[in-house]
Amino acid sequence: MERKDFLKRSLSVLGIAAVAPLAGACSKTDVAPTSTTDTTTTTGSTNGTAGGTCVTTPSETEGPFPTKTPSSLVLKDIRSDRTGVPMSVTITIKNKNNNCEALAGALVDIWHCDAAGNYSEYGGTGMQSTNYTSVHFLRGRQTTDATGNVGFTTIFPGWYSGRAVHIHVHIYNASGKSLLVTQIAFPAAVCNTVFTAATNFYTKGKADTTNEKDNVFSDGFANELASVSGSVANGYALTHTIVVSA
Repeated sequence: MERKDFLKRSLSVLGIAAVAPLAGACSKTDVAPTSTTDTTTTTGSTNGTAGGTCVTTPSETEGPFPTKTPSSLVLKDIRSDRTGVPMSVTITIKNKNNNCEALAGALVDIWHCDAAGNYSEYGGTGMQSTNYTSVHFLRGRQTTDATGNVGFTTIFPGWYSGRAVHIHVHIYNASGKSLLVTQIAFPAAVCNTVFTAATNFYTKGKADTTNEKDNVFSDGFANELASVSGSVANGYALTHTIVVSA
């Protein structure tokens, strides 16, 4: 009987010893807290930035909806009557032929579609669902300052079938000579957040084409990908560096 009592007491002690570390492992203090913020920050291209490379940004197609008379649209706030999630755009232009230094005095045109995927200045055929031949929105021109920067106030672009979300950019030197036509790509995570959360503006859901399958970006978009931060509630800020040969 004494031996049995000894075994029972031994097993009881062992059981308690085995459970104790498991209880400690599940302690609340050892569990990482879960973030509840909807703020998104994504890092895009480092081309032309400190510590990054310095290669000319890829040239891309200007069409099919280029600005017809960009010199008449010298605007910082390019929204006009278009509604969507607010977005600020800061573009830095650098000159590969001058050790990637900032290029002051460059003319920078941007244009993009509205929340529904329509461009101003063009009719309702093909990719255009609505005729906007006689109106101008989401198009503007600014001149780079001493640091090579231009800024625009706009909305987060929508999308149309067959294209990933993008902004068109055309850069000229101070004399009006064309230096580069390119496009800015957007991080997929931000696009998905906007199109699934801000459905009062964006009614088509997620874009049907990714950057990887886009007919413009599919050959590589590492130096065309913007950095985007912000949230649907508070708006987004896009920053991007473009390197030209001037």
